[in-house]
Amino acid sequence: MQFARIDDITLHYQVIGATAEKPVIVFASSLGTDFRIWRDVIVRLVGDFAIVTYDKRGHGLSDVGHAPYSIENHVDDLIALLDHLAVQNAIICGLSVGGLIAQGLYAKRPDLVRALILCDTAHKIGTADIWNARIATVEESGIESIADTVLERWFTPPFRSETNPAFTGYRNMLIRQPVAGYTGTCAAVRDADYTEAAARIAVPAICVVGDQDGSTPPDLVLELAKLIPRARYEVIRDAGHIPCVEQPEALTAVIRAFVDQTLNGEQPHG
Repeated sequence: MQFARIDDITLHYQVIGATAEKPVIVFASSLGTDFRIWRDVIVRLVGDFAIVTYDKRGHGLSDVGHAPYSIENHVDDLIALLDHLAVQNAIICGLSVGGLIAQGLYAKRPDLVRALILCDTAHKIGTADIWNARIATVEESGIESIADTVLERWFTPPFRSETNPAFTGYRNMLIRQPVAGYTGTCAAVRDADYTEAAARIAVPAICVVGDQDGSTPPDLVLELAKLIPRARYEVIRDAGHIPCVEQPEALTAVIRAFVDQTLNGEQPHG
């Protein structure tokens, strides 16, 4: 395992296949998960790309630090990690809040970003009332009290079968995240708004969404794609909010096609 001291916290991260000649893809995870959600995508990309993934503060094996957070805290953590690893000009792939972090990274340090893969995310997610209610419920009753509702948005009905051990595992991942890290990141999502910044994105971008995403539905992700100049938009069939878990092969194919197009200097198509 790999750890780095980043400002006031220790981040857990992983670097795979780091060589100077390979393009770098950086994966940023969703609320209530850690970087293990990307495993089945990463195993299909290893060998062709250098991979960086990490647990954002308050999640996985990274420190909780001082919660609640702003989205800028998460952005600054990723900036510091990439500087620590001497990574520049990377392809940033962010899911949900990870997609907000990716947008914030480009807004603050465009030199670090070669292209953006924005999965199941938006320029603004939810309302203050929705997030405040979730924070209050979790602080009073724990993450498990909202787990079933969250998991209905994350995964399709077939995946949520009681006979599917993977579903049990991902439920465990959610409810075992630190409460302060979870609610602290809820506050960061609540206050994040990249509506105006999206129009200034000038690198190749693609917005990807599961067709049954209950957290950031396809119409919302399409709205983000329309805000970003020349952004592409792709829908992953038979997937909820976390297609890297439910449909890793399909998502990997989308990532490969987009990256190949980017590296070849082709103009994206909306």
